[in-house]
Amino acid sequence: MKKYSMETTVGIFVFIGLICVGYLTIKLGKMEIIGSNNYVLYARFNSVSGLKLDSSVEIAGVQIGRVTSIKLDPKTDMALVELKIQKGIQISDDSIASIKTSGLIGDKFIKITPGGSDDMLGPGGTITDTESAIDLEDLISKYIFGKV
Repeated sequence: MKKYSMETTVGIFVFIGLICVGYLTIKLGKMEIIGSNNYVLYARFNSVSGLKLDSSVEIAGVQIGRVTSIKLDPKTDMALVELKIQKGIQISDDSIASIKTSGLIGDKFIKITPGGSDDMLGPGGTITDTESAIDLEDLISKYIFGKV
């Protein structure tokens, strides 16, 4: 009888340990199973060269989200970028999304400049005013060949 009690106790502790490991895996992996603290917005750019998945989305230097998908929109031949924005952050419909570089040769990120409109974008909304990344190679070639 005593052996059965010890095995049951060990089994319960192992089960609790597995539940804790599963919970930490989900939290540290930033997976969302139940609910979500984010909503999705879209932005269309002429060029997203250098922008990568999981790049930062910022307003006034504060990270408010991440880039979750970059696809080509076959209807407009523009890059369609999916942004996952934190709930509670409201973005007006006249905001401007720009692709910027952190530092001189750093990673690319999306900077959102808030607009003045009272109308806010809801989940699934699209930021229409965008600025693509500056193509440094193109600028250098224009300068070298005198087209500046």
